[in-house]
Amino acid sequence: MVERARSRLGQRGQGTILFLDEVHRFTRTQQDALLPHVEEGLLVLVSATTENPFFSLTGPLLSRSTLLRLEPLSADSLRTLLDRAISDRERGLGSDGLTLDADAAGHIAERSEGDARHALTALEVAAALCLEAGRASVSLADAEAALSLRALHYGDDEHYDVLSAFIKSIRGSDPDAGLYWLARMLEAGEDPRLIVRRLVILASEDIGLADPQSLLVADAAARALEYVGLPEARLNIAQAVLHLSFAPKSNAVMRALEAATADVRDRPSGRVPAHLRDAHYPGAARLGHGEGYRSPHDEPGGRVEQEYRPPEVAGRRYFDVPESPAPAGVSEWSGSPEPREEHRL
Repeated sequence: MVERARSRLGQRGQGTILFLDEVHRFTRTQQDALLPHVEEGLLVLVSATTENPFFSLTGPLLSRSTLLRLEPLSADSLRTLLDRAISDRERGLGSDGLTLDADAAGHIAERSEGDARHALTALEVAAALCLEAGRASVSLADAEAALSLRALHYGDDEHYDVLSAFIKSIRGSDPDAGLYWLARMLEAGEDPRLIVRRLVILASEDIGLADPQSLLVADAAARALEYVGLPEARLNIAQAVLHLSFAPKSNAVMRALEAATADVRDRPSGRVPAHLRDAHYPGAARLGHGEGYRSPHDEPGGRVEQEYRPPEVAGRRYFDVPESPAPAGVSEWSGSPEPREEHRL
């Protein structure tokens, strides 16, 4: 094809437009093979894909392209398309003498999510059901039966978008939204292990000490999935979604860890203070390891005031008072590194 394009350009001065449908099916090596001819100007490449090009196309090819996103068709446009298909007496379904009820057309148009191909496929199936029953008009029941055969649209970009909406719904304490996105992922065949892993992360990232029980609930759902499996484990996952949705929210754990990590990265690391170093091996005492260390077990109240960090980060505060209520059994939050009696209990 490239050689023919080169010959056409040299002999007649005529350029070549190459249209590649479903370009995401090309491997990365095959996509790279197009680059020199596109850069040379020998080919004007026009391609189409139903996948997110940022996931399916190579960076070099994408950077040399103009991206045009085709938006879903409106329900009115789909109804117009369906009317054309059913009224065409020569090539369309109208050649069989069929008509389309208005409520059936509306149902197909609304449920096709802006996809003309799905709308026409559903109409063809509904028309076949209608003809098989010996009727002349495609009814709402035919449309519903046809659409029940259609799988949920769930590509790579929907995978990430739905998962994001799922987590943000639970973070926003909306149990109904959390259950909706959970059901949508399960019905689309999403890996349930990915779902429960995200719940375990959320339990500490977005709830944390505001409700420590949430981590146990999320972990129990993950274990139930491995032990019971689907479809029964859907109930365990749904229970965890509801618990995490209703739980008070706090990102204090994440903020505290990020602050400590920032100090590790940005400040001098400092040596471990001598009184905290390992003093169990022979010769450690001669090096001064453990000298001056006071064990909380030997002190009244089980608490010792001593420095547990290098001088470079001594006194730095990482854990602040969370915005959420105190967890059950704790009368008051403390942003101080000094533990309170309630915390020890």
